[in-house]
Amino acid sequence: MNAVRGKVAVVTGAGSGIGRQLALELARRGARLAVSDVDETGLAETVAEVKALGAEAEGTTLDVGDRAAFVAYAAAVAGRFGVVHQIYNNAGIAGGGQTILETDWESYDRTLAVNLFGVINGTKAFLPHLIDSGDGHVVNVSSLNGFMAQPTLTAYCASKFGVRGFTEALRTEMIRDRHPVHVTVVHPGGVKTGIASSALKEAQARGIEPTAEQLERVRLYNEKLLKMPAERAARIIVDGVEAGKPRVLVGNDAKLVDRLVRLFPRHYPKLIVDFERRRFARS
Repeated sequence: MNAVRGKVAVVTGAGSGIGRQLALELARRGARLAVSDVDETGLAETVAEVKALGAEAEGTTLDVGDRAAFVAYAAAVAGRFGVVHQIYNNAGIAGGGQTILETDWESYDRTLAVNLFGVINGTKAFLPHLIDSGDGHVVNVSSLNGFMAQPTLTAYCASKFGVRGFTEALRTEMIRDRHPVHVTVVHPGGVKTGIASSALKEAQARGIEPTAEQLERVRLYNEKLLKMPAERAARIIVDGVEAGKPRVLVGNDAKLVDRLVRLFPRHYPKLIVDFERRRFARS
């Protein structure tokens, strides 16, 4: 068991959703927390909830896509706590929601900056501190879209496939070089968070008016597909970390899709398209 009690754990994207629940779950298990988010209000709420559980918490506003800021943040956290044991690279955005032809370059740049380079930035900035701790752990949150592609999610899929590849490559290096760092990649399925609605609001803020189909897709995700409570997802993730699992599938949907892709690697894209057509026809 790789217990989290007494460990200094860093959680990005902690202002809401899985990130907030990860912070709370780690606090309940006795970890000391350094949490961050771009949302100052949500972050402050998370810090207050963590402290209400009697745990130590330091909150910092951070854009994970800002490499220089992340490097400075890693140094500040190490200086504040004296040691860093774990990082949960959780921050992410939905991005896109349009076809490749419709998606603008800004959507690709921002989605990859947060979802992929945010993970790379966090891992690279904190890795020396994790190694120095003698008992480190990198936890990178991908998605079921880290092994399954879907239409209108090209930016998101590219980022999450990238997180998976980066994390698995990191694991090979830690094994080869005998560094005292565990590595876990997490693939959540449909977790009840605000990610779909946030993507819609972000697009509208940039002057992109959603189509009727896009509005229906968001409704479908919120009402039918994003079902697992975020607190349950957080428990599954931290259980996986404590068990030293290299790969954590969160939810039966993630497990089912993983099996589908493995069994039908050539044919699953058509199956996904057929599934979406039937889903939208019923909704």
